[in-house]
Amino acid sequence: MGKRKEYTGTVISNKMQKTAVVKVEQTYKHAKYSKIMRQYNKFKVHDEKSEAKVDDLVRIQECRPISKDKHFRLVKIVKKSQIPHIEIKEEAI
Repeated sequence: MGKRKEYTGTVISNKMQKTAVVKVEQTYKHAKYSKIMRQYNKFKVHDEKSEAKVDDLVRIQECRPISKDKHFRLVKIVKKSQIPHIEIKEEAI
């Protein structure tokens, strides 16, 4: 049996319950033009405790299918985001 794939990426959305969307960016060199190309994939990740926030750097691992399009799970939060969470309160006029 092969090893499970592991990626490191950035959380771009955490609006769903127990699910986060992680953007994994990969770079490679173009064969003909030798230009460094950037390619990214977005994966839905199972986050049991809903602890990942937007802009966190996380490590994810492939697992069995949890839902129709969710087949990765959160392994570790590598780096927390430095953006402070601000709540906007509406004032009554």
